Amino acid sequence: MKKLNLLIGSLILAIAPIIQSCDNDGDNTLYLLQPTALVTVCPQPDESVIFQLTDDEQIIPLNMKKSPFGSKEVRALVNYSPAESDDATSVKGVNVNWIDSIRTKMPVQFNEADINKYGNDPLEIVDDWVTVAEDGYLTLRIRTVWGPGRIPHLLTLTYGRSEADAMEFELHHNADGDVAGKLGDAMIAFNLNQLLADVQRPAKIKLKWHSFTGEKSAEFTFNSNRRPVSNSAEPLSYNNIVE
Repeated sequence: MKKLNLLIGSLILAIAPIIQSCDNDGDNTLYLLQPTALVTVCPQPDESVIFQLTDDEQIIPLNMKKSPFGSKEVRALVNYSPAESDDATSVKGVNVNWIDSIRTKMPVQFNEADINKYGNDPLEIVDDWVTVAEDGYLTLRIRTVWGPGRIPHLLTLTYGRSEADAMEFELHHNADGDVAGKLGDAMIAFNLNQLLADVQRPAKIKLKWHSFTGEKSAEFTFNSNRRPVSNSAEPLSYNNIVE
C-alpha cells in the first residue's frame, strides 16, 4: 500500500506540468486527485485484468497489461479516463491514471474465545458512495481516532453470533491502544462471495458496530445500484494502517 501511495504521488507530480498548461487547470487537478470509481480488480487466467465497475458492468484498463496486485482479487479506488477500445465486445476501455487498493479481507465466524482479539474500540461508518454492498463485497468507509504513531488498527467482520439470523454481521475494531489523537478516515472491504454463494440475490444483510455514541446498525442490499460519486474532499489518510 505504501508503495502504491508513493506511485500515486509520482504520477501526480509527473502530470503536474501538463495540468498547469491547461486553461481549466483547476478542474483537471481536481479530476486527477479524486477517485472516479470503486472497482473490483479481477485478474484473468491469461494475466490480463478486468475491473468490475458495478454488479453488471465491467471496464478494461487498456494501459495496464496485468494487475498491479498480482493474482489476488481486491477492491480498489481508481481514477481513469475514457479511451477508445479495439475490443469487439461491449466492455468499455479506459486509461488508468492511478489506482490504490483497499485492504480486502474475508469475514470470520464469530468465536467468543477471540473477543479480546476482535476488540471493541469505537468507530463510525461514513454514509458515502464508497460504503456499499456490490459485486459480492461489503466495502466500508470508516472513521475513528488515530494517534501520531501510525499504529495499525485491526478490523474484523464476524458472522454467526446470532444463529437466528444468518445474514447478520458485526464489525469489530481493535485499535491496539491507539485511542488518543484525531479523527480520520480509512476504507476496508470484505469478500462475502463464498459465504453468500447459496443465498438468493438481491439479499438483505444487517451490519452492527460499536460507535462513539453506542451500538448502531445498518442494512445493505446486494445487487443494488451504487449511489452517484460524491465530490467529498476528505482524505482517506489512514488507509495504509488498516489491517
